[in-house]
Amino acid sequence: MQASDKHDGAMAKAFAGLRVLDFSTTIAGPHCSRMLADMGAEVIKVETEEGETMRTRPPLRNGCSTAFGQLNVGKKSVVLDLKSKAGNEAIRRLAATSDILVENFRPGVMQRLRLDYDSLRPLNPRLIYCSISGYGQTGPSSELPAYAPVIHAASGYDMAHLAYQPGRHRPDYCGIYHADVVTGTYGFGAIASALYQRSVTGLGQHIDVSMLESMLSLTLSELQNAQFEVPPPPRPMFGPTETADGYVMITISSEKSFQSLMKAIERPEWIADPRFVTYAVRRVNWGDMMDGVEAWSKPLTTKACLAALDAEGVPASAYRTVAEALSDPQLSHRKALTDVRDGGGTFQVLNVPFRMSGADVSAGRHMSVLGEHTQDLLQEAGLADDVSAKAASG
Repeated sequence: MQASDKHDGAMAKAFAGLRVLDFSTTIAGPHCSRMLADMGAEVIKVETEEGETMRTRPPLRNGCSTAFGQLNVGKKSVVLDLKSKAGNEAIRRLAATSDILVENFRPGVMQRLRLDYDSLRPLNPRLIYCSISGYGQTGPSSELPAYAPVIHAASGYDMAHLAYQPGRHRPDYCGIYHADVVTGTYGFGAIASALYQRSVTGLGQHIDVSMLESMLSLTLSELQNAQFEVPPPPRPMFGPTETADGYVMITISSEKSFQSLMKAIERPEWIADPRFVTYAVRRVNWGDMMDGVEAWSKPLTTKACLAALDAEGVPASAYRTVAEALSDPQLSHRKALTDVRDGGGTFQVLNVPFRMSGADVSAGRHMSVLGEHTQDLLQEAGLADDVSAKAASG
């Protein structure tokens, strides 16, 4: 671990001493390996001479992408031509000294390069090899191309979300890539599990992470409702409640929160009202209840609504932009953001959303230049300068 990565006194990193080969691109795989880097692993990102496609994504400052930086901060960068004999040999040597490999190519690509799990396992039986793909490594859909928006549609997520939008028939545009983030996080969890199992068996294994199944895991109620008929409430249960100058989100999911809401809107008699007295009848009459809530909220400002709701302990929030959320003093208190420096200056990235009492989990602060570590790592692998040049350029 580099001294510059010790941001929290002398606190150690949980994965310090582990080496990761990262072949992944775009979001899902890089999100997974970024978490490994945050935990202290030495993550070696393998790129082509042109660099990973996300390096050109805005925001750009002096040619440096903060979108790319957010996903790849703390990693080393190596440029290699995987199709060349020298580049392929370089990877095999690096794999022999690595603990983890992450890739999200379409199934079959790594096998054609002779860099699949079965090809590398004889060189390093302890290697934990994580493959992330749209539909999984085998099966009738395994070779279909897939990005997060495709998986959102294929998993039923988009149509499930649409069912909560009254009067709407056209699915939403996709701008936030839930499938990438959740799949990368599942990959991280699977790798951590495999590391524990390796501590017992001494052996690595192949991890096969499916974006389709990862996305389905978000549709908890919908998965059961697809199997058993459940009458929907006449009005979606969780949505915007109008105020004089905007909207608030109020979430009533327990008897306590229901009773607290009735006190906040000064309708305590509704606690015993036959329309609302139990969850079952309340669900049927949800529209009537929320109409009553909006009759209370519409004359009030959002600030006044939240003050009344907070006073009674009702789960509620204003609808905020991301910029507004980032200014929340709670995030500052938790040191949720880390300053990162690249060739364009300084920007902030979000740390992992958990804290550990015995380990530093903050992100690295240096964003590597394309190919910054190529020569050092190839020389470490025992490749002479002329061979190193061939490995990088093909």
